Amino acid sequence: MAIAPRKRQVLGQILVERGLISLQDLEAALAEQKRTEEFLGKILSRMGLVSEDVLVPILADQLGIPHVRLRETVVESQALSKVPAKFANHYTLLPIRVVNNTLEVAIADPFDVQTVDELRLLLDCDVRPVLAGPQEIREAIQRHYGLGASAVQQLLSEGSRAAAPSGPVAEDLSALADEASIVSFVNQLILQAVKDRATDIHIEPYERFMRIRQRIDGVLHEVPIPQDLVKLHQAVISRVKVMAKMDIAERRLPQDGRIKVRLNNEEFDLRISVVPTNFGEGIVIRLLSQAMLYSLEQLGLAQDQLQTLAQLIDRPHGIIFVTGPTGSGKTTTLYACLSKLNSTDRKILTIEDPIEYQLAGITQIQVHPKIGLSFAQGLRSMLRHDPDVMMVGEVRDPETAEITIRSALTGHLVFSTLHTNDASGGITRLLDMGVEPFLVSSSVLCFIAQRLVRVICRECQDDVPASPALREQFGVRDLPKTLKSGRGCPTCKGTGYRGRTAIYEFLVVDEPIQRLILQRASSHEIARAAQQHGPPALSGSAGRAGMRTLRQDGWLKIAQGITTPQEVLRVT
Repeated sequence: MAIAPRKRQVLGQILVERGLISLQDLEAALAEQKRTEEFLGKILSRMGLVSEDVLVPILADQLGIPHVRLRETVVESQALSKVPAKFANHYTLLPIRVVNNTLEVAIADPFDVQTVDELRLLLDCDVRPVLAGPQEIREAIQRHYGLGASAVQQLLSEGSRAAAPSGPVAEDLSALADEASIVSFVNQLILQAVKDRATDIHIEPYERFMRIRQRIDGVLHEVPIPQDLVKLHQAVISRVKVMAKMDIAERRLPQDGRIKVRLNNEEFDLRISVVPTNFGEGIVIRLLSQAMLYSLEQLGLAQDQLQTLAQLIDRPHGIIFVTGPTGSGKTTTLYACLSKLNSTDRKILTIEDPIEYQLAGITQIQVHPKIGLSFAQGLRSMLRHDPDVMMVGEVRDPETAEITIRSALTGHLVFSTLHTNDASGGITRLLDMGVEPFLVSSSVLCFIAQRLVRVICRECQDDVPASPALREQFGVRDLPKTLKSGRGCPTCKGTGYRGRTAIYEFLVVDEPIQRLILQRASSHEIARAAQQHGPPALSGSAGRAGMRTLRQDGWLKIAQGITTPQEVLRVT
């Protein structure tokens, strides 16, 4: 241990000589080291001066310790079985392989000789340490042992019965994540989902195993968990129920609830849905954060679409319908419109099921069908509150549709959603509900269809040849030689995508469209007419002008290097 100060000084000098940090940065880090007595590399990483990926190879070279990249290393199950998950988590180390009764172990602190000695005594074998970054080791522990493995091991070793501990509704997950209990496991699960930018957590029981998945950027990904977790399935379910103030004893009926949690001073609203299945209760947890509220400029609208929408929401009355399947971002678009209109000289009322985000300055009403507060009943009451702007979460029945349209005809600007595949399908849906064509043509300003597509990861994007088949699939005339695509990297978890944006289809109800609505024309006829008149639809398209379809709008984002053809074809 006497060599540590000399090596620490050498490390700082090397980083300065290579231009990775300045002399002032080194002096600040050394001052912090004097105060905390921590390893210099850890301080530099915590201060954000040098990344872990850069620091660890330099440190390994200086100390003469082999360096390993765990994301590219095959870890043997025999090695994992030798070291308990609790030990690996506590000391931030990962067993890699066993060679001639010598266990190779990735460690984060090269000066922690005591941990290596304890591991030798525990396993009664030689230990060969190799160096890896602490964050990389923690990720590998979760990947190979499973999420919350140490907590599960302790619970099972203590003979824990699947009892749900009680606790406060709003919790600081970071502070509880290290406690070896079922409380800790559930908190780790939510904490990891937030870190991974997941929008939903699915907990699914089966006959002999339990599966946990996260929906990230609209696609489900399985979360590695210990196999023994199935024995604690009911404990996990009960814990979530307690947090959501549900009835733990009721296991035969669906239940809904919500939880407020804190993470790094940011509040998250968790929507819980429990359903009984043939092998136990399944849970879906939807994670909502105020940080997910966007402005109109952040939605992914093209400049012409942004101008069109700005003009539409400036109208004093009329309806704007946003259409698309569940999970296509309709509510996000509506909230962005309301945020744009939110001012002291406007009274804005919404009726929703459920209220997904709380908007300051806007009066929001939650639907409660069990006590008679439906969309239609709420709408009638809202009209007596002198609103300027109204939002109806969804038009799902003839009564709601008729009251919504009549609200627009009496001088209100109304926003709502419909579940249809495209913009022109919204017209057909309203007519099928029994709304008269003259009411639709005179009240609706625009139908906006939308889908969410994944964005190419900026860390691993690369040029790939453009397939000739794209000419026919997207109707483009001028096909570029190359397009952007993601190779897959640790940042995007190997998917090649990180984040999402929207593609849109704007069907403005102008005079030609109004005439077709009055004639009860089919959705195909209306869509064809909308594409044949108006502003240019797609630069480089096969001679078409007018409304851009979802796929055509997707091509614009492909050409800009935002997403890929495969992603647009997947959602359209």
